[in-house]
Amino acid sequence: MEKFTTLTAVAAPLAMINVDTDMIIPKQHLKTIKRSGLGKHLFEEMRFLDDGGENPDFVLNKPAYRNAQILVAGENFGCGSSREHAPWALQDFGIRCIVAPSFADIFYSNCFKNGILPIVLPAEDVDKLMDHAGRGANAVLSVDLERQTITGPDGGEIRFEIDPFQKHCLLEGLDDIDLTLEKEQAITDFEVKHRAATPWLDTTPG
Repeated sequence: MEKFTTLTAVAAPLAMINVDTDMIIPKQHLKTIKRSGLGKHLFEEMRFLDDGGENPDFVLNKPAYRNAQILVAGENFGCGSSREHAPWALQDFGIRCIVAPSFADIFYSNCFKNGILPIVLPAEDVDKLMDHAGRGANAVLSVDLERQTITGPDGGEIRFEIDPFQKHCLLEGLDDIDLTLEKEQAITDFEVKHRAATPWLDTTPG
């Protein structure tokens, strides 16, 4: 998993509450177990018109926000089903950080597992960042995970809280598999001792 340390990028304002996972990635795209390639379907029903053309009014289709890596959103972001494809689609599109007053619990957890930093802030701070994000190409925010700060275009800082373990995993780029591999020697030692103590259970060929 890609490490998250600092990020300076354009922030796109998505002033909507209750953005559910079906809005993020429609259910018809859940057949794959690959994490790549889903970005083209992100917010599909809002990004595209019925004829397949782009919706010019959707924020991520506007020239200033096409390369946005930060989303500033409304409360209860990521509600609905628990599909992990939602953070996969966001990450594949290029979104590395989402700021909102609140997140659905499972979506929030899935973000950390996929290298996305979800930041919970009071509504008044989100409103301030939403205003910054409305500046188009000048809507650049700087997120420093180590310092736990967001710096706006005007130089003002907002501090955010994060679970220390989740912070460590993002800073080091550790997903669940990486965390398990950190215990590889301990797992190997246990297996050796277990085979010696219970040889009748060992079904290893040879």
